[in-house]
This record gives sequence, C-alpha cells and structure tokens, in this order.
Amino acid sequence: MDFVMIIGLAAATLTTIAFLPQMFKTWKTKSAKDISFVMLITFITGVFFWLIYGIYLQALPIILANGITLFFNLIILWLKIKYR
Repeated sequence: MDFVMIIGLAAATLTTIAFLPQMFKTWKTKSAKDISFVMLITFITGVFFWLIYGIYLQALPIILANGITLFFNLIILWLKIKYR
C-alpha cells in the first residue's frame, strides 16, 4: 500500500465518521427537525455519484468512503422521515 492510498483511506475514514455524531444524536433525541431535507437529498445524490465514479475508477478509498457515507446518510434520511 503506497502513501497516496494511505492518505486517501485516512481522508475517507475522517469524512465518513464525521456523520456518526449526527446519526446517533438524531436517533437518541428522536428529532431531525434541524436537518434540512433538501440538503440531505442533495448530499445523498452527490455521494451516490461519487460512489459510481469510484467504482468506475476502481479507487478503493472513494468506494469505501462514499459507500459507507451513503449508508449513514440514508439512515439519517430514514430518521428524518420517521421523526417528522
């Protein structure tokens, strides 16, 4: 594994785990009123396109980061709809 791959995986890890506090807070408080629905849909769409791009390039950091980020944000979207 080369240095560039390590940097990519580190960036992927940090940007992906950044969503965990929001997901857990929303789950715990059962409130998603402060999360913008339009922002969430726009972000999910962008992350999906990044995932497709990463798959096309066969770039593991892009695939992992965006696959997991997409999963976390779909959970946040589900919580937003559930606790509306």
